Amino acid sequence: MSHQPFKRHTIYKKDKWNMLNVEVQGTKIVLTEISDQWGEECHNFIGRPAMLHWASERFAKDKFDGTEEEWQAIMDAFKNV
Repeated sequence: MSHQPFKRHTIYKKDKWNMLNVEVQGTKIVLTEISDQWGEECHNFIGRPAMLHWASERFAKDKFDGTEEEWQAIMDAFKNV
């Protein structure tokens, strides 16, 4: 049985203190959010639908502090996981 590395995705990276990475570990998805305000926060999801639901709440369009293009890029990155 061959060992396959986990597939990693960077949703966004502003600098070394503000980033969001997603690692796909088979059916499990591990999302790590690093913020200069809150530190490191890790979320575990079983499948893409749960992760996409979290993303739609975490990056609610009406509360997003950024441009429409930035919001769309983040949501597209989640959909490509």
